[in-house]
Amino acid sequence: MSIQPFTIDVPQATLDDLHERLIRTRWPDEIEGAGWEYGTNFAYLKSLVQYWLHGFNWREQEAKLNRFAHFRAQIGNMGIHFVHERGKGPHPLPLIITHGWPGSFFELLKLVPLLTDPASYGGDPADAFDVIVPSLPGFGFSDQPRERGWTLAQTAELWMHLMKEELGYQRFAAAGGDFGSGVTRMLALRHPELVVGIHLTFLSFPTLIADMPDLSPAEQRYLEAVQQWMSREGGYAMIQSTKPQTLAYGLNDSPVGLAGWIIEKFQSLSDCGGEIERSFSKDELLTNIMIYWVTQSINASIRTYYENVRLQPPLRAGQRIEVPAGVALFPGEANRPPREWGERTLHIERWSEMPRGGHFAGLEAPDLLADELRTFFRPLRSALP
Repeated sequence: MSIQPFTIDVPQATLDDLHERLIRTRWPDEIEGAGWEYGTNFAYLKSLVQYWLHGFNWREQEAKLNRFAHFRAQIGNMGIHFVHERGKGPHPLPLIITHGWPGSFFELLKLVPLLTDPASYGGDPADAFDVIVPSLPGFGFSDQPRERGWTLAQTAELWMHLMKEELGYQRFAAAGGDFGSGVTRMLALRHPELVVGIHLTFLSFPTLIADMPDLSPAEQRYLEAVQQWMSREGGYAMIQSTKPQTLAYGLNDSPVGLAGWIIEKFQSLSDCGGEIERSFSKDELLTNIMIYWVTQSINASIRTYYENVRLQPPLRAGQRIEVPAGVALFPGEANRPPREWGERTLHIERWSEMPRGGHFAGLEAPDLLADELRTFFRPLRSALP
């Protein structure tokens, strides 16, 4: 087997360099009273950087991360980092959960104890999962693709190999949001014989739709809302889909620039009512940012947009993914399609409108998401060998 234990251990020189860069930050101006309208709020970012310098303890957060069982697997030319925690129950269901951008494996770690050990949280041990949380290629402690053309479809093939060949699971469940939703659907499309079911918190992935005839009024309103949202909020996606290298010079060199780019999405895509720390603590925001900083993975991560907008639609007109699917839509999520949109390409068996949470549901509302995962997959466990 290619799997090796892995420990996060950032060199002290990297942390010292970060400290010096933060001290030397050259701050821009800001329109008075701008709030978050023009982008990341100046006063908030400055307070976050002060905390980064004088209150945030990476070694403490690093130790918390290392309480989980980390591994790396060499699959072909790609080294993949993942967390693998075994379930505490009679027949744990293997579940691979995939993050997106600008998140990381960290955003899903609150789910791990809830899913592996439900009895300790008032649940049924029969609902236990073996949980696998990988870092996408180009993200965090996974390797970065060095050649053009790496897509979510190729990542799905890596996940299949990791689950079946490396970890020995003959059948398993899959879940994800953002890019993780695309990878999860690709897994179900390409390997339905392995996947007992999929659960998604994000549906907008146009390359899975070859054409869209006979749109319902609700679907038409949804697509209009998506266009309006993209015109107001989608500038980050456009530059990352067209000229990621240009952006990467600044983000890879300036920790404050990186923080400003990332936390704006945490503020605008969460269920925080405009107050980002209603959904995330400073430690949580900075731990996620640090994973990008210490691995220098921001360029590879934003290149994912460039590669995947060029992905050919894998579904023919009228074709669907027939693996059972569950969908949970959180109120802070930007894209909230009607059910008929999802049913064009998915065999939906559970559709849930969630009471709170947003795009980063595993970090914002892990209790709700864990309960949804247990409920959806409960009747599918009989499909295990």
